[in-house]
Amino acid sequence: MGVSGSGTIFFTYCNLGCIFCQNYDISHLGEGYSIEDEGLAEVMLRLKRMGCHNINFVTPTHVVPQILRALPLAIEKGLDLPLVYNSGGYDLVSTLKLLDGIFDIYMPDFKYSDPEVAKRYSNAPNYPEVAKSALREMHRQTGDLLTDQRGVAQRGLIIRHLVLPENLAGTEEVLKFISFKLSKDSYVNLMDQYRPAYQSKNFPPLDRRITSNEYASAYNMAKKYGLRRLDGWG
Repeated sequence: MGVSGSGTIFFTYCNLGCIFCQNYDISHLGEGYSIEDEGLAEVMLRLKRMGCHNINFVTPTHVVPQILRALPLAIEKGLDLPLVYNSGGYDLVSTLKLLDGIFDIYMPDFKYSDPEVAKRYSNAPNYPEVAKSALREMHRQTGDLLTDQRGVAQRGLIIRHLVLPENLAGTEEVLKFISFKLSKDSYVNLMDQYRPAYQSKNFPPLDRRITSNEYASAYNMAKKYGLRRLDGWG
């Protein structure tokens, strides 16, 4: 929620190889430009001047050192907004420990629960194991999502899960993990907006959108496992 938007900064490339990425021009094809630490700090400050509610770093995993160099420069010049780490969930715990006390909000994906599916569609066979460890660490650092009186996120964990055709994402196992290993008060964005993009037309059933029944099944699973803070229709 909020009226002024999130101050989003996209980083070129990604540590995942998702064949259905909707931002493939950035994550796979490398669209973007080089910037020095001072320039990145100025981008953050410009977003603050625009009135954004936070600074939202998208696909930051592979550029954590550069972000950590730029942040003090921005803070010295008045940056005081919540910082959002917006990743695919494929983050090492050792990396996340470097960010403890720096990032206010973690917003990872939890894409898959099946290693074979993760290998086929994102070139990351260890994705489920890595993502589970990452989400545990993110939750340890920041806890469940906290918002201000306007409903604007201030601190905590927001988990995104994209429902895929024919349950390729392994949604039930994802939701069980969130409910039983993290918290039933986890804020879960259960996303219904999958659409074929990039190379997905060559990988049925990813060559089609999900059906309303597929999404309803996923939503009902979330309710079944007692998740109380769902961003999705009901």
